[in-house]
Amino acid sequence: MSEERALGAVETSGLRYEVTRHGRVGSLEEAARVRGLEPRDIVKTMVVRRGASDFLFVLVPGDREIAWPKLRAALGVNRLTMPDAEQAKEVTGYERGTITPFGSLRAWPVVADASLAEPGRRISMGAGAHGVAVTVEAEAVLARLDAVIADITDIVER
Repeated sequence: MSEERALGAVETSGLRYEVTRHGRVGSLEEAARVRGLEPRDIVKTMVVRRGASDFLFVLVPGDREIAWPKLRAALGVNRLTMPDAEQAKEVTGYERGTITPFGSLRAWPVVADASLAEPGRRISMGAGAHGVAVTVEAEAVLARLDAVIADITDIVER
């Protein structure tokens, strides 16, 4: 099962973490509330395609969205696309809404928005199943994932 694979990978990573199980939620704000965090601390893991069989994970804070020109510039490429739900599951082993770099079928590179690298910041990431998340220290998880840190998002006005 996907949840066990993700949580097993987090466990073997050596990171300190807390698991939250809350079932499906209807919004970012609801997810933040049930996890005891601010919406900006809920991290979306997006799968982005650079080429035919070349993918990466992009970590995006909940209050932000990918700024495609910034992401392309950070990666030094002219074109990026989002795979459809079927292909995202095929290359990660996870359904959309549950995707995490932990326990992915392949260890794709990780790019994280620079705002996540704030000292002392705690973030919550999906853990392989709907309504299951891990809360971790942002700096530690970014280091463990060997994430490239770059300004790749814009704030979403709500």
